[in-house]
Amino acid sequence: MKNKFLPICKKDMDERGIQQLDFVYVIGDAYVDHPSFGHAIISRVLEAHGYTVGIISQPDWKDDHSISILGEPRLGFLVAAGNMDSMVNHYTVSKKRRSTDAYTPGGVMGKRPDYATITYCNLIRRNYKKTPIIIGGIEASLRRLAHYDYWSDSLKRSILLDSGADLLLYGMGERSIVEVADALNSGLLVRDITFIDGTVYKTRKKEDIYDAIFLPDYSELKADKKNYAKSFYVQYQNTDPFSGKRLAESYDYKTFVVQNPPSKPLTIEEMDDVYALPYMRTYHPSYEKAGGVPAISEVKFSLVSNRGCFGGCSFCALTFHQGRIIQVRSHESIIEEAKMLTKEPDFKGYIHDVGGPTANFRAPACKKQLKHGACPNKQCLFPKPCDNLIADHRDYRALLKQLRALPGVKKVFIRSGIRFDYLLADKDQSFLKELCEYHVSGQLKVAPEHISDAVLKYMGKPENSVYRRFVQSYQKMNEKIGRKQFLVPYLMSSHPGSTLKEAVELAEFLRDFGYMPEQVQDFYPTPSTLSTCMYYTGVDPRTMEPVYTAVNPHEKAMQRALIQYRNPKNYELVSEALHKAGRTDLIGFDKKCLIRPRNIQSSSSTQKGASAKKQQKSQKQKPQQKKTIRNVHKKKNGKQAREA
Repeated sequence: MKNKFLPICKKDMDERGIQQLDFVYVIGDAYVDHPSFGHAIISRVLEAHGYTVGIISQPDWKDDHSISILGEPRLGFLVAAGNMDSMVNHYTVSKKRRSTDAYTPGGVMGKRPDYATITYCNLIRRNYKKTPIIIGGIEASLRRLAHYDYWSDSLKRSILLDSGADLLLYGMGERSIVEVADALNSGLLVRDITFIDGTVYKTRKKEDIYDAIFLPDYSELKADKKNYAKSFYVQYQNTDPFSGKRLAESYDYKTFVVQNPPSKPLTIEEMDDVYALPYMRTYHPSYEKAGGVPAISEVKFSLVSNRGCFGGCSFCALTFHQGRIIQVRSHESIIEEAKMLTKEPDFKGYIHDVGGPTANFRAPACKKQLKHGACPNKQCLFPKPCDNLIADHRDYRALLKQLRALPGVKKVFIRSGIRFDYLLADKDQSFLKELCEYHVSGQLKVAPEHISDAVLKYMGKPENSVYRRFVQSYQKMNEKIGRKQFLVPYLMSSHPGSTLKEAVELAEFLRDFGYMPEQVQDFYPTPSTLSTCMYYTGVDPRTMEPVYTAVNPHEKAMQRALIQYRNPKNYELVSEALHKAGRTDLIGFDKKCLIRPRNIQSSSSTQKGASAKKQQKSQKQKPQQKKTIRNVHKKKNGKQAREA
């Protein structure tokens, strides 16, 4: 049977002989049947287990009928806001409305509501009072317990309560969705599904919650930000599927939101099965008239080789969503998908990426992780690589070599980013050589994020000396193989711990490095990251020590402007920042200065103007002086003549 898109209307259901769907999946993105889209994976996994799924993409939340076009599902509604949090999708860090949405046909903005998960659930509940609603995806996953919401500048309740949903799936969800479907299919009521890993449920019966850590009540969290910091760190320490404990958060001591431990990581075979499902690998044809879905261009010719990340950056939500244990696909699975790409009519011979959250992670950080899990109080790479870390690129190199050898493949790029401290920890530098020789096209993007060690420690990133060592290694390797290739560092302004002093240090580094970024990432406080907790509470939850955070929009603008100090539009902000930081030594004409003093330039021109006027006046006065002298001589000569 030829692959088909899942039903999006009653006609599609009729063609498949489906009278009632098991699940109706409501999504905030356009319907793209590609494994880089969460809704595609979840729906295809359910289909593989015998369940029928229909898709309602970007329903009109102002029209009740939009949610009933596929009828009432037999087992329940699934709801996800999309591949991005809907608020991040809609707003920049300065809270300005974005102009385009890459996950919408034609890139049109405004096809989904703010806080989409909540809005869609309320829409469903108005029409279907008792049908189970199960929420998931990145928006629900990172808002599963009380969380700081940057856009309203407030501490919000668990999204499970505000949405009115019955159950929440956090993390990637392939295991938990099947278990939930099987439980519902067996006749179990959704309120009784309280035992599945990777899920969050609500209850009023405290006595039914077993073997759990009870977090502070929501009212306590709102009363004192330090209570939230302590609560968040307990959550942070329980994100591992092997060692994580059940957590319970109370609301007025009457309603409890209970987070079960995370789902176990997928095996290689299970990962292979997920990516071998019959995806159409593109957007639904109904979007063709609108110009397609822009987001597909970034992933269409890319290959996912892993998920999870033991990098542990404080500003990244991966710890809460995918976890720290690396899960990988086999070489055979990835090669098979690559062969499919080469047969696409618009394939030009270039595989855009082979990676995941971090491209060069192809195995758990150490042998202990698959048995005991990731350490709750220790990072694998920060502040120094752990003694148990296995830094080995041989498997990744072998995979890349096979991909390069495929007929029709001209070049294999690595765009999802490499962890340079992990690369340096590998004593065998063969990967660096092959990286420079085969997988870089002029520029390699890396993410030092900052250069001040005072800021890097809050970011969970290695010291600046490590990045400098990598820069030297990269340059030497390119010289050795006769290539002229550059580094493009990703940098972040206004991260907790960064004062104007550290921002100026970063500007000086860029001056000496000879690089001026076209784009700057200002720290974005998204839900459920360590950095966001610091931003909201003013303390580092790991130590409970105060940490400086730039929250004033004007100061944030100054820190951002310092990174792009050469841009004439930023002159006033840079000048103000340098004055406030006490670094007016960087305003001048010396090569080490960041900007030139405009007042000196203007006063200099004024002096020149005054000098010119004086000279003109002097020139006008000279003939008069000569005339006066002649007259004196005439008078004198006349007097002398009369006397004679």
